[in-house]
Amino acid sequence: EVQLVESGGGLVQPGGSLRLSCAASGFTFRTYAMSWVRQAPGKGLEWVSFIGIGDGSTGYIDSVKGRFTISRDKAKSTVYLQMNSLKPEDTALYYCARDRAYRTYDYWGQGTQVTVSS
Repeated sequence: EVQLVESGGGLVQPGGSLRLSCAASGFTFRTYAMSWVRQAPGKGLEWVSFIGIGDGSTGYIDSVKGRFTISRDKAKSTVYLQMNSLKPEDTALYYCARDRAYRTYDYWGQGTQVTVSS
């Protein structure tokens, strides 16, 4: 059974940092690209970042470039999202997802809440 379990969310002041983790199980982690997708209150899903297989290529939505860093630990079957210089507009429920194709996902975690507020 494929499982994705996120952790690391919380309440942080503007300018602060958080590291999200997504522990994967039930599939061969190293053979799939992985993504982070978020949903802000009252808004739709928004792709945030992905990390590929092989050379570990990465991509980010423009609004987080230079502030967020995605990485993966193949030995631990875990993907991370390091979030620095957080802004109130980063407030959202953050999901980890397994990529099936470009910007298409077949498995999702339960989400972890990130709230940026003073």
